Amino acid sequence: MVIIPIRVRYNQPILMAKLSKRSIPMSLMILVTFLISCSTAPIIDYRINQPTPTAAQTWWIPAPGQRLQIQFIDYPVDLTIQADIFDVDLFEIPQQTIDELHQNGKKVICYINAGAWEDFRPDADQFPSSVVGRDYDGWYGEKWLDVSRYYLFSRIIEARFDLAVRKGCDAVETDNVQNHLLPTGFEITAEDQLSYNLWLSSLAHERSMGIGLKNNPEQVFDLLAYYDFAIIEDCAIYAECTDFRAFIDKGKAVFQIEYTDQFDSMKQFCAPSLEMAFGGLFKHRQLDSWVQFCE
Repeated sequence: MVIIPIRVRYNQPILMAKLSKRSIPMSLMILVTFLISCSTAPIIDYRINQPTPTAAQTWWIPAPGQRLQIQFIDYPVDLTIQADIFDVDLFEIPQQTIDELHQNGKKVICYINAGAWEDFRPDADQFPSSVVGRDYDGWYGEKWLDVSRYYLFSRIIEARFDLAVRKGCDAVETDNVQNHLLPTGFEITAEDQLSYNLWLSSLAHERSMGIGLKNNPEQVFDLLAYYDFAIIEDCAIYAECTDFRAFIDKGKAVFQIEYTDQFDSMKQFCAPSLEMAFGGLFKHRQLDSWVQFCE
């Protein structure tokens, strides 16, 4: 008996080596065809029939020129900050604060860490150990996730998006979505990452929420049609800002965050940021309430 292993990956087409009819007995070819047809593994390309921002969209998206404040620690949120949109941590933000922001006419973006495991999150023990990789250097208690096998933790991420709906988040920003470029401890390809990022977009849009692309300049053009805005960090340091002008060209907002541990003054980056019609912010790396806006 000859056994041919067939690897089926969730969300990716089945790939088989090209074999001539002479090299495979007819009975074996029939068996292989039968196994493929009976496979229960979903084969989905989220680039097909994917909900994208259109004139008839049902979700809110920020507009270029609106002012964003981002605060992830030292809650309660400082409501005296003059901003149109507040970016807050999904788990940490009290419901009362979201309600108060809405009552004051503000929009709320909720932060979801989609590419790294964090030991302090209430759902941390639900992640299989097999998808938790190397330490995320610089962030204690955080480890990379194997997004090439996101089907193993997809229900956890879906539950986070459902929580965002229940709390009334107008949109989400999914962080750590370029694991294919980082030392995660896993073999993650650009195609793996793209598949995961497209899936995240579908989760948001199916729930009538906008979604922002966090960094990942290499996949801007692949994801532009599926993400509603962009939030970028340190782009002035890494010369990545112009990669995101495509969002502005499509009428989608770009929020540029630069940090005080890299610049002494916002004057060092605001001029080009304003020229590109980005919403520029100057922040502490820990993302407390302190902020200065490019204007």
